[in-house]
Amino acid sequence: MAFIPKSRTARRRLALIAAAAPVLALAAGLTLYGLRGSISYFYTPAQAEAAHVGAGLPIQLGGMVERGSLIKRADGAVIFVVADHTARSTVTFRGDLPDLFREGQGVVATGAYDAKGVFIATQILAKHDERYMPRELTKALKAQGEWRGGGQMPAYDAGKAPS
Repeated sequence: MAFIPKSRTARRRLALIAAAAPVLALAAGLTLYGLRGSISYFYTPAQAEAAHVGAGLPIQLGGMVERGSLIKRADGAVIFVVADHTARSTVTFRGDLPDLFREGQGVVATGAYDAKGVFIATQILAKHDERYMPRELTKALKAQGEWRGGGQMPAYDAGKAPS
């Protein structure tokens, strides 16, 4: 049994595929190489802790803003805690918070952890109505069994530390 087909049309198709495959692989490789600095992974606090996210690695951190954790300092910095079912992360942000940002709401912060383990946010995204939550955050909370659809708040959000 020969690898090369006997049909002239089949040989042309095989030659076309053999020529196009390396070109497409090279294009995909160059695209991924070019985007390597632009990729931002999404984590909940528990996922970031489990993945041992290194200091300075740009990520998106999502969870619920813990009630009673919001501190606004005189120098313009805002400090709050983002929590999920099992972990919590302290977030520091300098800048204007979204109008809908408040304690007990879902939030996604873009930034990186510093060497002390504090998340330094460069951008804060808040949900825009009482039912909306970013898709990644919804999936992560559902996977942890912590999703409370319909506006119900998780147990840890009532000022209790996550277990």
